[in-house]
Amino acid sequence: MVAVLLVLTNHEDMGNTGKKTGWYLPELAHPYHVFKTAGYSMTMVRPKGGKAPLDKSSVDAFAEDPICKEFLKSDAMKATETTSTIASVDLAKFDVIFYVGGHGPMFDLADCEVSNKAVATVYENGGIVAAVCHGPAGIVNAKLSNGEYLVKGKKVTCFTDKEEDMIKLVEAMPFLLETKLKEHGAEFESEEAWQPCVSVSACGRVATGQNPASATPLAEKIVELLK
Repeated sequence: MVAVLLVLTNHEDMGNTGKKTGWYLPELAHPYHVFKTAGYSMTMVRPKGGKAPLDKSSVDAFAEDPICKEFLKSDAMKATETTSTIASVDLAKFDVIFYVGGHGPMFDLADCEVSNKAVATVYENGGIVAAVCHGPAGIVNAKLSNGEYLVKGKKVTCFTDKEEDMIKLVEAMPFLLETKLKEHGAEFESEEAWQPCVSVSACGRVATGQNPASATPLAEKIVELLK
């Protein structure tokens, strides 16, 4: 059975704005649905374990989404309240490490040493590293054993700087994710704002999605890559 490690954020404050953030509902619910349908096993973790904060704005935005509605009532949603730490799991057991988006990862995952090492370990074990929207914050600073950034020379996408500007949160971010990916050598790809976009590296083991609309197609691509 394919095993997927779903990485969520611990962070719930949107910089100094006074607003709350966390993980973004469809960016977990939609991939979870795809992976469950495929018969995969899934384990949720966070840097510090414990309850993963859900971005309430995403609940409102996707209030009529049937998959999100189903997820909110599921045992999987309950599992987000008692996640393990990244450090506590045996990474050798996982075929995929998947970083769920939401603005939270921008604040706690980009510079998380345990997370960055987990990315390198799964990748160098032959697994797939995946992330959606702001989830690539969890892979942007990860370095391989040769000292190079994982994203260097690889096709990657994320929530674009333009999309960040359109929702007026550029100033609230500790850095701009698209810009940082490019600085670390990624071959950045994107579609127009809010349109689905999935990027897969030439090696087939780094897969990313641009925004919430990309969550399902990204998960479907991962299933395809694992066949």
